Amino acid sequence: MAQTIVLTGMVLSAVPVGEYDKRIVLLTKERGKVSAFARGARRPNSQLIAASNPFSFGKFEAFEGRSSYTVVKADISNYFRELAADVEGAYYGFYFMEIADYYARENLDAVHMLKLLYQSLRALESPSLDNRLVRRIFELKAMVVNGEYPNVFTCLKCGKEKELRYFHVKSGGTLCEECAGQAAQARELGKSTLYTLQYIITAKLEKLYTFKVSGQVLKELAQIMDEYMQFYIEKEFHSLRVLGENEGFASRFCL
Repeated sequence: MAQTIVLTGMVLSAVPVGEYDKRIVLLTKERGKVSAFARGARRPNSQLIAASNPFSFGKFEAFEGRSSYTVVKADISNYFRELAADVEGAYYGFYFMEIADYYARENLDAVHMLKLLYQSLRALESPSLDNRLVRRIFELKAMVVNGEYPNVFTCLKCGKEKELRYFHVKSGGTLCEECAGQAAQARELGKSTLYTLQYIITAKLEKLYTFKVSGQVLKELAQIMDEYMQFYIEKEFHSLRVLGENEGFASRFCL
């Protein structure tokens, strides 16, 4: 009889299969992103009925098959129930999980992405943090974890480390004032926004959600991240459609 393995991770998505089962996608510390079946998870008396829902974080005991896993037991330490019950917060959470799913690969180290996702969902539950800022921090830090973030520490044309007053998407980062004149569509960058970008990129995961920004900085940060992700990420995230409507409404009153 095959032995089971224990995976520490979070359910990113779940879809029904057959009459009683679910197919779930897990982001795990040990095996990266894995696909698994939760047999009988849709039965009313199943021990996996809650453990197979998105946001569930804990330890999953599973049999390993050729192309997928079969979860037989789960010990969930955090269901993120408050987040799941908050419509706006849940959509942010689903968006974060879409990004994690996009970057994660099977059998590749996912320790940092899993930790980032967990910390970010906790940040969404905090009433003192603006979800719009949490979103931009997560987006940029997810790129850092994946190793494809913008250079905001030097001018990409001349290498200067000071007077970085512009951001240029196609160049992949910042430009000084002199070099920006030679680049079309360079966006002016405030000093506080530059510092915010630098802090997010270099900060430890535990220190990410410890600051607030002005409405102007949040606006610039949002514009930069939208343009950068649209240029470098070839995927449409479904949760963004709803988020865009909610954030557009909120920005008219909060910025």
